[in-house]
This record gives sequence, structure tokens and C-alpha cells, in this order.
Amino acid sequence: MSTHATPWEAALEQLDDAARIVNLDPNVHSVLRSPKRTLIVSVPTRMDDGSVEVFQGYRVHHSTSRGPSKGGLRYQPDVDLDEVKALAMWMTWKCAIVNIPYGGAKGGVACDPDALSRGELERMTRRFASEILPLIGPEKDIPAPDMGTDDQIMAWIMDTYSMNVGYSVPELVTGKPLSLHGSLGRSEATSRGVMFVTEAMMRDLGRQIEGTRVTVQGYGKVGAPAVRLLDELGFTIVGASDINGGIYNGSGLDVSQLEDHFAEAGTLKDFPGSEELTNDELLTADCDILIPAALEGQLHEDNADQIKATLIVEGANGPTTPGADHIFNARGITVVPDILANAGGVTVSYFEWVQGIQMMFWSEEEVNEELRVVMQRAYDDVRFTAARWDVPMREAATILGVERVAEAHRTRGLYP
Repeated sequence: MSTHATPWEAALEQLDDAARIVNLDPNVHSVLRSPKRTLIVSVPTRMDDGSVEVFQGYRVHHSTSRGPSKGGLRYQPDVDLDEVKALAMWMTWKCAIVNIPYGGAKGGVACDPDALSRGELERMTRRFASEILPLIGPEKDIPAPDMGTDDQIMAWIMDTYSMNVGYSVPELVTGKPLSLHGSLGRSEATSRGVMFVTEAMMRDLGRQIEGTRVTVQGYGKVGAPAVRLLDELGFTIVGASDINGGIYNGSGLDVSQLEDHFAEAGTLKDFPGSEELTNDELLTADCDILIPAALEGQLHEDNADQIKATLIVEGANGPTTPGADHIFNARGITVVPDILANAGGVTVSYFEWVQGIQMMFWSEEEVNEELRVVMQRAYDDVRFTAARWDVPMREAATILGVERVAEAHRTRGLYP
């Protein structure tokens, strides 16, 4: 993480810039600068050796003006309140941009899930779910997976809630296993959304997909499917990275072999026919499109002037600091911001929630086609906003989200 801006500082700066441009009512602005609810909980967990370890957990609701709050839950050692607040704010704008009836939420537990046994992970998850029960519910706040969590974690949370209310409530969470009425197409939805907006951006820029070289930082839940989907679309994948570092081949990587290698080795390291780079070196490697799909703050003032890509599509949340944005704008580098580019995940989470409430489920083809429609409309709305205000896409996306949330807030009024 860059020392130049924390995620919360970056989120506030983006909001303040948007508010200044549209001359937002100062009273509404002050409301949007503060999360609606912030919960910090202790999560005492019985470890396998009989000892009790106390983890710190968080759940933040940024806004509920447009509907129940929605957002992921991450298990990472360095999760803290400011990070969760920033992610909740970004989720508010994201839901408004794709025009789904949610506000933003986020949660997390400061832990290393890889260091916990399955039993410890389940006990910790169930205790955390019990501690945040007052905030969550299918009509109040719907959690989803994020970094360090998966469909099994969601199943445990759903079961814990259901045991407390006395009946099964699958619509409490999204990103669930299919056996508990998860949605087809959910696991790749974020990556597919990245693909849709990248394709749309290439059309708008008048650029050909064939021969366009792409580097993806973060070969995980978002990055790995994005690599495959973009390869299938005709892009040339020249670089990728995971927690152990990056690999690069300027002529292109064989994506099918890359998937097999990762499945067998559990890492991209030592992939035949590639040059090994650090994660930092991968960001500045020669390519046409860079997709940061890892952690916040990866593109900052110290490396922004070394980025060779002319188009950046943000798969991760908050990968670019405000300082880096200023440099990219000055250099003429187009950035498709996270609150648009990675909104496919929350969009299909919305589809899953709707299916769960109705107990009527869609085919994968229907999910993917509906996602394409929503992402294209959101992309068009952001491009229109950028032209209307003559601003880069990040400011346009934030303006669009802020204006939609502000309108809902004003229409509802301030209670009491």
C-alpha cells in the first residue's frame, strides 16, 4: 500500500472532487462523507489446541438511501476499519452506477485464513456472523465473498443466521454454493464484467483486439478468469502475477498451459517460457492494457510515471491512488475505474438475491446476457457523464454514483 493515501483518504478525496464539480448540496455532502453504521466486534474463537484467540471484526454500512446495504466480507491480516469504510463507500457508488437497489456495505476480520484449520475457520466465521446478526438480513444487509472468503464461508454465515431465526434464509448472502441456491455465473461475474467494459472501451477507442497485449496483476478470483475470458476474446496475455511474483512473455503466454500449471503447482512461478518478475516489475512491464486485480494502492505516485500501458482497467477495489490518477490524466492514460469495471460481481449478486427471494432460478446464459446489458448501460452512462462534465472516467463514475445516491437521499428527506 502506498504511504501517500490510505483507501479511506482516497475515497474521501474522490467524493470531495465529485461534490465540487457538481456543486453538491453541502448538507448532503456531509452525510455521504460518513458511514451510516460502523460495527467493531471481538471474535473469540476456540482453536484446535483448546486455546481461545480473539480476532477483530468489522461491518460497515455506508448508505441505505437506495435500498439494503450490500458488500463483501474479507479475511486478511491487515484488514482495518478505514479500509472497510472505504470499500463500503465505493460499493455505494458502484451499486448506483449499475443502477441496482442497494447501498454500500463491507466487512472483514483481521486474520490469516490460510493459517487456520477448517474447523477454526468455521468456528471463527460462525462467531463473527453471530456478532453482526443485528446488522445483517435479506432486507437489511446482504454479505458476499471477497478476498480470503468463498462460497463455503457464505454457507456457514447463512446457516448461522438461519439457525437463529428458526428457518432457512438462503437470500441472506450471495456467492453461495449452487446446492444452497447460489446463482449460475456468479463465480466469474466480476471477471466477465471486466471483459465487457474492456471490450466496450476498445470499441470506443477504435482499437483492434487482435494483437493488443494485456498484463493482469493478481491471478486470483478476478484475475484468473479475466485472463481466460480476455484470451478467448482474442487479446494477447503477456503477463500475470500471484502472491509469489509475476511472469512475463512479450510474445504472449499460453493461457491453457498457464491454467494447468497453476492448478498443479499452486503458483505461476516457474512457468515454462516466461521471464520471472516481481509484482512491482510486472506493473511497469511493456503492455497495452494493464488490469490490476489484486490489492488497494498498487498504482501510486512512485510508479505511475513508469506504467507503459495506455489503458488501465481496474479489476481490484481501489488499486490506484489519487496521486497516481493525476499522473495518468496528465500522461493521457485512460483508466476505467473499479466502481465501473468490477461491478459485474455485485450485479450478479443482485441477480442471485432476486432469484433467492422468488425461488425462481435462471440459466447461466440468461445471467451472462443480463450482466452484459447492465454493464453496457452502466458503461454508456459513465461515458455520457464524462462528456457532460468533461472529466476523466473515474470522476465521471463517482459523479454518476454520487448524484444518484444524493437524489435518493433528497427525495426521501432527513428523518426526523
